[in-house]
Amino acid sequence: MLQQPLKAMVFDAYGTLFDVHSVVALCEQLWPGKGAALSQLWRAKQLEYTWQRSLMRRYEDFARVTEAALRYACAALGLRLDEDRRRRLIDAYLGLATFSEVGNALAELKSMKLKLAILSNGSPAMLRPVVANAGLRGLIGTVISVDRRKIYKPAPAVYRLALQRLRVPKKAIGFVSSNCWDACGAKSFGFPTFWINRTGAPVDELGAAPDHVIASLAELPALIRQPGS
Repeated sequence: MLQQPLKAMVFDAYGTLFDVHSVVALCEQLWPGKGAALSQLWRAKQLEYTWQRSLMRRYEDFARVTEAALRYACAALGLRLDEDRRRRLIDAYLGLATFSEVGNALAELKSMKLKLAILSNGSPAMLRPVVANAGLRGLIGTVISVDRRKIYKPAPAVYRLALQRLRVPKKAIGFVSSNCWDACGAKSFGFPTFWINRTGAPVDELGAAPDHVIASLAELPALIRQPGS
């Protein structure tokens, strides 16, 4: 049971609303037999670079980080990345598929008069097209990029951006992520948090655990609906 009614829901983008591994089909088309391995390593290195750059105070926007991670993954797997393949894979990030339950869940949350927002590592130039291409513009009212602070999640300064943009008290903003470390970071900052654990993974031991663990975004509306709403 939630301690108080929520006024806003803030969502991570990549891996939460958008399936980063929807690029597997293209990876497999370009390098048969290597698609899944490339997608997994690309994503892992992408996240690793955000954490390392934040600690080093050497910020580059997410588009550059994503491309650098792709180059690394291809080199590590012995895959030749020419300009055509690079362009096609980077462009694929602008049209990532949403998880199947996303549209209905967001529509139900919006009908509950909640402010809906995205808070993402993605740069504005990446987030605008992926949100538009997924048809979510009418559901997500605010899209917030870490680019304003030049540091990546889970830095507290990133979560503070949601307070500044939404003008809602911290305890009235629910934060949703499929990345456990992100949900832990948001919990440490003070948000009520919801971790979408699609794979049955254990909780990251970071000193601040998510408040709620769900298997799908489809479970969220019923969980936060208040009596009489």
